[in-house]
Amino acid sequence: MRPLHIALAALVAAVWGVNFVVIEVGLAHFPPLLFSALRFLVAALPAVFLVGRPTVAWKWIISVGLVLGVAKFGLLFIGMDRGMPAGLSSLVLQVQAVFTALFAALALGERPGRVRTLGMGVALAGIGVAAVDEGAGGPVLAFVLVVAAAACWGVSNVLTRKAAPSDSLNFMVWVSTVPVLPLLGLSLLIEGPGRDAEALAALDWSGVGIIVYVAWITTVFGFGAWGFLLRHHPASSVAPFTLLVPVFGMSSAALFLGEAVSPLRWCAAALLVGGVALTSLAGRRTAAPRATEAQPAPV
Repeated sequence: MRPLHIALAALVAAVWGVNFVVIEVGLAHFPPLLFSALRFLVAALPAVFLVGRPTVAWKWIISVGLVLGVAKFGLLFIGMDRGMPAGLSSLVLQVQAVFTALFAALALGERPGRVRTLGMGVALAGIGVAAVDEGAGGPVLAFVLVVAAAACWGVSNVLTRKAAPSDSLNFMVWVSTVPVLPLLGLSLLIEGPGRDAEALAALDWSGVGIIVYVAWITTVFGFGAWGFLLRHHPASSVAPFTLLVPVFGMSSAALFLGEAVSPLRWCAAALLVGGVALTSLAGRRTAAPRATEAQPAPV
């Protein structure tokens, strides 16, 4: 990869990592389900009128929209709202690579192989260490919700591979249209119309900036740049940059939110990143890589 493209890949990873800090700040402005709904609404509009018609069947857009948009992001935002730290969330969410490999083995008949199986075990050990660290002083339910969000991400990755979109930005913009109404309905039902109305009435420029960042910067710019890189380089060259996301997530959370990183959390980070690297990259040495294998969901 050319230096400019390496810099672009690192920038996208930084944007996605810092996004966890922005989400935590945004949860002080909005209830979690309403926040998620607004994120997808702004990501879809006006982009949906600019990216052209969908390039895959609607069944894939709807299924990924529900699993990724409603389930994954609903669980993530609720988990963070209930006390899961931003930096730890950026780390734990990467266990999606393990869930993706497991679900691909079940649904697609892909055999993980010895190296990938080892990577899955190492990553799960990292989750265990992170759980011990969080259980010592944090809300366990919030931790479980973020792990469940990672599992939903794994399901959506398998669905995305089945869909095999040729244009990742087009696909993500159309997927973003699906969760808006379900999330708004769930927000009205669970969070209540009064709380939603109060949050919208108190909307200020800070809140607007947060929504713009999580919608346009992480989704539209992030996936536009990621798609550009995948069109110019093999997926196996681009994919490793996703391992930088928790690095930027944890460091930005420490810098901007003052989150302490305990020795146990550093140990969990090393195990998770190492395990995810083995899980994600081992299979690419034995099979021709496809663009959809290197397309992480927006965070």
